[in-house]
Amino acid sequence: MTEFEVRNPATAAVIDTVHDHTAEEAAAQVDAAQAAFEQWRTVAPRKRAEILMAAHRGMLDDAERLRDIIVAENGKSQADAAAEVAYAAEFFRWYAEEAVRAPGEYGVAPAGGVRNVVTRHPVGVAVLITPWNFPAAMATRKIAPALAAGCTVLLKPASETPLTALAIAEILQQAGVPEGAVQVAASSSASKVVSAWLADDRVRKLSFTGSTGVGRRLLAQCAERVVNTSMELGGNAPFIVTADADVEAAVEGAMVAKFRNSGQACTAANRFYVHADVAEEFVAAFGRRIEQLKLGDPAAGAAIGPVIHARAAAEIRELIDGAVTQGARIAHQAALPEGEGLDHEAFVAPTLLADVPADADILGQEIFGPVAPVVVYTDEEDMLRRANDAEVGLSSYVYAGNLQHAMQIGEKLEAGMVGVNRGIVSDPSAPFGGVKQAGIGREGGSFGIEEFTEVQYLSVDWSAV
Repeated sequence: MTEFEVRNPATAAVIDTVHDHTAEEAAAQVDAAQAAFEQWRTVAPRKRAEILMAAHRGMLDDAERLRDIIVAENGKSQADAAAEVAYAAEFFRWYAEEAVRAPGEYGVAPAGGVRNVVTRHPVGVAVLITPWNFPAAMATRKIAPALAAGCTVLLKPASETPLTALAIAEILQQAGVPEGAVQVAASSSASKVVSAWLADDRVRKLSFTGSTGVGRRLLAQCAERVVNTSMELGGNAPFIVTADADVEAAVEGAMVAKFRNSGQACTAANRFYVHADVAEEFVAAFGRRIEQLKLGDPAAGAAIGPVIHARAAAEIRELIDGAVTQGARIAHQAALPEGEGLDHEAFVAPTLLADVPADADILGQEIFGPVAPVVVYTDEEDMLRRANDAEVGLSSYVYAGNLQHAMQIGEKLEAGMVGVNRGIVSDPSAPFGGVKQAGIGREGGSFGIEEFTEVQYLSVDWSAV
């Protein structure tokens, strides 16, 4: 039996070994998922809801262990990991409540006589692919609506963070999910496992969270069988601070939007557009907060941990160097951790870049790290044009003193989600997703369960009844 190692990003130490699923094993999992689907789809919505509620309680009861697993394999702080566990568990509760509210329609055809009945059915066996940056929340955000709708799932977690997914699968089993309904394939070769799943005619759904590049390839693969797809892809979020914004509040929001999980979030603020009237004040206040950040081993209580591995850290440092070459300056920076036992190459100093040219290369790509480039603006229309000049439109942030002005800016932004005077947009009750090449479909809210259903319309000849 082949295994692969899971390493702690902060120390590079091996924390566990996990069975490395093969393509043949993945193909066999479809048999079990299809058999479970035939049973699960007939389970009453109320019963499915009760099982999801039990999973919610199970996650909260096991919150400390789940937190420690996330800290160990992902490298985020204990506070971030604890918040993720609570957020992830909430999807089970939300979709327990949604499971019993399956939408439908009944009406009389305009010509009379005929009755139109519209209902929804579970789409079938669903493949779920999740990233490493939120190993619990990205899993439950997909699993919960799929199970609520009556689907069974095959989950492929990131090879960097499979332990969280395996722990959640155990909790679901204890909650009463039938055998085969939730299966995890941890693998060092995602393409082989996913290709084996997508080649099977019984797989009817793919829900993917990850990079836009990988999303494009998966869409091409799904096109061969016209598989129902949902995609949550990359982000390049602008963070806008207007002339009349509450600077203190904007800085507080910026700290959350930028440095949660060391900046490794698709919703992370990636470009800061600050009006010239408040730019100096904002940079000084934001910079002071950044310099106070303490880096180190999150297991020992550090507020900021490493990025996912040394390769990612090297790429982020190259972005900083490139921005400086193009005219930006490092205005503020936190101190890197010292001492033995750490993989120092995986740590990136949280950095505020000032005097960033509006056409700097760093503004055109997702940084996915603790770097905040600030662009000063005076012309709002020009700023909005630049803010929208991205191939992806996932999230955006606006801080303005006048709410009407903030809403006007928000509606002009080409983004699926806009945080207005707040630095976080994710909520289980709200639709999560983007526009342009940021993805297809929505997760969360009532929209999330719809992604795992298909509409059926029955035209009933009423006169023959």
